[in-house]
Amino acid sequence: MVTKALGEKVTLLCQYTLAAGDEGLLDIEWVVLEPKKEQPVIMYSQDTVYDKYHMAGRVQFVNQNPADGDASIDILNLQPADSGTYQCKVKKAPDMQTHRVQLIVLEKPQKTKCYVEGSQEIGTDVTLKCKSQGGTPLISYHWGKMGKEGLPDRSSLNSDTGDLLIKNASRASSGTYKCVASNRVGADECSLVLNVTPPVNRAGTIAGAVIGTLLGLCLLAFIIFCCCKKQREKKYEKEVHHDIREDVPPPKSRGSTARSYIGSNRSSLGSMSPSNMDGYAKTQYNKVPSEDFERTSPQNPNFQPPKYGDACRMGDITVV
Repeated sequence: MVTKALGEKVTLLCQYTLAAGDEGLLDIEWVVLEPKKEQPVIMYSQDTVYDKYHMAGRVQFVNQNPADGDASIDILNLQPADSGTYQCKVKKAPDMQTHRVQLIVLEKPQKTKCYVEGSQEIGTDVTLKCKSQGGTPLISYHWGKMGKEGLPDRSSLNSDTGDLLIKNASRASSGTYKCVASNRVGADECSLVLNVTPPVNRAGTIAGAVIGTLLGLCLLAFIIFCCCKKQREKKYEKEVHHDIREDVPPPKSRGSTARSYIGSNRSSLGSMSPSNMDGYAKTQYNKVPSEDFERTSPQNPNFQPPKYGDACRMGDITVV
């Protein structure tokens, strides 16, 4: 039985010695024995090599002249499908001999990863994990600690799963650990650094998180309040500006007010009789606003109002 790794080369031995009575032609044949038939691998007959079979390009005789007593072959770049029972047959009439070899092709462990599971705090149980992503079972795992110190006293190893359990870890458990994964054809390894630290003050951490959350909520509420207040102020200013422009009519000029008032008096005087002119003149002049009257009256300090006995002309009406 021969065990080899995936991708490697294997030499299957087949050496022979001819007897003095063997006088026929020499024939050498390599086949793979399958449940129902024989699968040809390589042949030699009458000084000619025949190798154009399912392993073409990967199989060859070790000796360029197999007739010299060595019919061994090399198989290159082994694949999982190459596993099986190989038979070498040497025939030279009237004799014939066979030789069988069991070939097993395995895959080496590869892409092995190491990591820590659990909290790396003093007093806790820490598990070091080791796992290969590839490789043919069975794979065995072994842990070791770098340096002069060995594995901690309170540690236990499961070689099948690759778990190293360290109970009640302490500062002395800190260090660099290496894991080796191996099977019958090869090995692979990985390493990690374990740093055991004092426990964290969880109460302080929780209190800090709660206080930070409350402060954040207060700040958010303050920002929302300021934004709402600013929006209300802008809305109020727009409403006031709209009311001033549309609801309040513009003030009339003072000159137009006085002229309209005097015009109305003239029309009223035209309909008055001389008998009641005395009372009308006294009341109507009292109704004229002082501000408008001062603006329309001439600024003459010697001006005297007419007396009741004098004649006063207003428009087309003469009053005595």
